Amino acid sequence: MAQTTNIEIKTTKVKIPNNGLEIDAYLAQPANPGKFGAIIVFQEIFGVNSNIRDITELIAKQGYVAIAPAMYQRIAPGFAADFSEEHIGFSPEALQLGLQYYQQVKYQEIISDIQAAIAYLKTLLNVKEDAIGAIGFCFGGHVAYIAATLSNIKATASFYGGGITTSSYGEETPTVNRTDEIKGTIYTFFGTKDTLISQEETEQIEAELKKHQIKHRVFRYDAGHGFFAGFFVDKYPFMVQHPGYNPEAAPDAWQHVLELFQNNL
Repeated sequence: MAQTTNIEIKTTKVKIPNNGLEIDAYLAQPANPGKFGAIIVFQEIFGVNSNIRDITELIAKQGYVAIAPAMYQRIAPGFAADFSEEHIGFSPEALQLGLQYYQQVKYQEIISDIQAAIAYLKTLLNVKEDAIGAIGFCFGGHVAYIAATLSNIKATASFYGGGITTSSYGEETPTVNRTDEIKGTIYTFFGTKDTLISQEETEQIEAELKKHQIKHRVFRYDAGHGFFAGFFVDKYPFMVQHPGYNPEAAPDAWQHVLELFQNNL
């Protein structure tokens, strides 16, 4: 069950400028005046869909400015696939498209888009200086790990990021080899029943974080891939039947996310 505060928020669709490219983004922020920490929300392979928008709004209700940039802007502008009750998750067509687009993303473009999102947040008068974090899921979990290597990112929550130890979107060096570049604090979240990410991979990530003395915590749950989607089971009741659904993992992980951002932003 989603836990929220009583903070009233406002939401809007915005454009993030990036060297002639306009990146579509979903912005949620407290309605009241003030200075707030900011958090970039990175999508799964399914685009900035209703689930990612829900997460963005949930973060804003905790007292943050939250923005979800479309990471497929160059490849498939406007793409967003929502949960399907018929398929208890995502349809085969949505999965096929998501994977197709995911395989075309390039590391340098990811970095460029993250930096553009950071620059955009810094133009907002209600964003505190030097208080930017990141959170991402699946594809976005990997992107969040990449974002953590940038000096502007003070706190990162990376959920079941696939391929961190084996790839980096067209680069020869896998992302895990950039762990020493992480400047802030990072929390990683994995499911021990995740068929897409092996225990050896999560152990390698944890070993690198320890080796380079990065401020971190690694959380492992008795759950499958995508377990945080169950956090909104009140809105999507059919997700109870989803193989990744775990009623204990998502709420517990959320409390750790709140702890991470409260202590670092």
